[in-house]
Amino acid sequence: MTSEYSAHHLQVLEGLEAVRKRPGMYIGSTDSRGLMHCLWEIIDNSVDEALAGHGSRIDIVLHADGSVEVRDRARGIPVDIEPRTGLTGVEVVFTKLHAGGKFGGGSYAASGGLHGVGASVVNALSERLDVEVDRGGKTWAMSFHRGEPGLFAGDTPDSAFTPFEKSSELRVVGRAPKGVTGSRIRYWADRQIFTKDAAFHLDELVQRARQTAFLVPGLELVIRDERPSAASGTDGVQETSYRFDGGISEFAEFLAPDAAITDTWRLTGEGTFTETVPVLQPTGAMVPTEVERTCAVDVAVRWGTGYETVSRSFVNIIATPKGGTHQQGFEAGLMKVLRTQIEQNARRLKVGNDKIEKDDILAGMTVVLTVRVPEPQFEGQTKEVLGTPAVRQIVSNVVARELTAKFTSTKRDDKSQTALVLDKVVSEMKARISARTHKETQRRKNALESSSLPAKLADCRTNDVAQSELFIVEGDSALGTAKNARNSEYQALLPIRGKILNVQKASISDMLSNAECASIIQVIGAGSGRSFDIDTARYGKVILMSDADVDGAHIRTLLLTLFFRYMRPLIEDGRVYAAVPPLHRVIAVNPGSKPNETIYTYSEQELHTLLSRLSKSGRKWHEPVQRYKGLGEMDAEQLATTTMDRAGRTLRRVRLPDAEAANSVFELLMGNEVAPRRDFIIDSSARLDRERIDV
Repeated sequence: MTSEYSAHHLQVLEGLEAVRKRPGMYIGSTDSRGLMHCLWEIIDNSVDEALAGHGSRIDIVLHADGSVEVRDRARGIPVDIEPRTGLTGVEVVFTKLHAGGKFGGGSYAASGGLHGVGASVVNALSERLDVEVDRGGKTWAMSFHRGEPGLFAGDTPDSAFTPFEKSSELRVVGRAPKGVTGSRIRYWADRQIFTKDAAFHLDELVQRARQTAFLVPGLELVIRDERPSAASGTDGVQETSYRFDGGISEFAEFLAPDAAITDTWRLTGEGTFTETVPVLQPTGAMVPTEVERTCAVDVAVRWGTGYETVSRSFVNIIATPKGGTHQQGFEAGLMKVLRTQIEQNARRLKVGNDKIEKDDILAGMTVVLTVRVPEPQFEGQTKEVLGTPAVRQIVSNVVARELTAKFTSTKRDDKSQTALVLDKVVSEMKARISARTHKETQRRKNALESSSLPAKLADCRTNDVAQSELFIVEGDSALGTAKNARNSEYQALLPIRGKILNVQKASISDMLSNAECASIIQVIGAGSGRSFDIDTARYGKVILMSDADVDGAHIRTLLLTLFFRYMRPLIEDGRVYAAVPPLHRVIAVNPGSKPNETIYTYSEQELHTLLSRLSKSGRKWHEPVQRYKGLGEMDAEQLATTTMDRAGRTLRRVRLPDAEAANSVFELLMGNEVAPRRDFIIDSSARLDRERIDV
């Protein structure tokens, strides 16, 4: 380090050097998230072509060698010479930052790409990138090595590479069928840039492809995974295809987590605004010009019986998870209409002087909000927040106009559904006010003041929430053993009788009236649903302790569904665990007077491995090997050693993806929809092992 600082210390990064030096500025990070962002930069270019009416299918192939390929049948990247640079359109797109056809030149009315850096950034961060373009009856090709055009001697990134020296060459490598156009881009991510564990996540890719198919009706996206680790069949290839013709109405139905009280309403409209933007003139100069823009708004909204809010917003099919001016406009229009309607029906709804809030309206609502805007303003290359100011008022006006028409409609269905919405919003408002009043007037009970808690709760003595643990135990028989096995200083026990209510199908009132569910919520002491306050939870850990059998797994899934739907912050904070009791107890005989060794195993495979190891070492064990059918078969010392004592137990932390998976499986197996369950049973019957049936 030196205190000297002059002009020769300054660095000027040319071309794609800036991308390789500071990749996080362009793709957010260099882990799997950044790797997936690169892939979607390429896919979104093809999607923009589909939005413009060119091409109806996009193929994404994850090759076994770690590369990824995107194919479309759109117009194809231009192959002629760009006059200002003297380079072909292909080379301009992949080597020049802020170059492309989405700066208002008329090629795209509305697109997700705005900054002209997507393809060039991916090229800069790729060890090798190959592009082929079908255009004008020919197939053109060009290859790049870390952003530099040239020729590879082979088909792999490790092949010898010769960069172009004097001029680049866009090669003709074949003939394209007459009238066929399109692009194929295959690249190998540069492991000098990305972390070792960065990988393409199939689940995330499938989710995003499904979302895009919903947003662009008629567009088919096909994902083909040829990686060995993803092999699901004899040929080692997994292929998934998505196409939806119903658009965002189908998307809203897909996202909705609860039963509907309204149909999916479609709110559509558009508005215009003017803005002053620099426009590129034929002379090459940028001249500030006032242009008129048209913003198209399309919203799908429905209310359900639950309290969860599911909201997705998009600008030109680009997701904006952090909202922006279009989200603000939607909420403003929604609030305006609902407040007006409730004021007009105040006597019937018995509202009084109370005011509804945004959360009261959003409870149980599923909404998909899309806007189409030419050249929208985003905050950063990741495009998570829309910043165009005029969009707010346009969306607000469209939503207010369409919703007012719905609430003032004389049609029987509209009148009955809007009445249900008003009743639900007012009920949410009253529940919020009641919960706040209760919270203000009732002080929280601590562990020593548990007189109002269920009598069957065996509470702990500590007042330190972080150290305390609540074990939810299956059955009274296991409770007796667990009482002797626990450390009563910081471990509390709550027994439940068998299988609790299936909250997936039950209403909130049914759930609260169920003795087992009500006891769990009361003992945890933080409320439920929207009123849940994790800061008032009485225990630092909630541990589900059920038998290691099918019924135990069923009970654990029921409990996870309860926590996922009504106490989700506990799962999000990592405070819900599943105990891991052993399946077998093996007493290995030691020679001489040395005491025998007790070994616990947790699966059949682990048991066979242990017995094989003992046999090879010449050791014997007591027969028969004890097989635990439930927690009640253990004595207190065994239960403490294996399952409850912090020094030797194993806990499985339940994370949000685990709870979501349990919720999805439970909806499939126990939900109201019969058809998916029937299909699951039929499709899974071939995998049934008859020897596992106890008959």
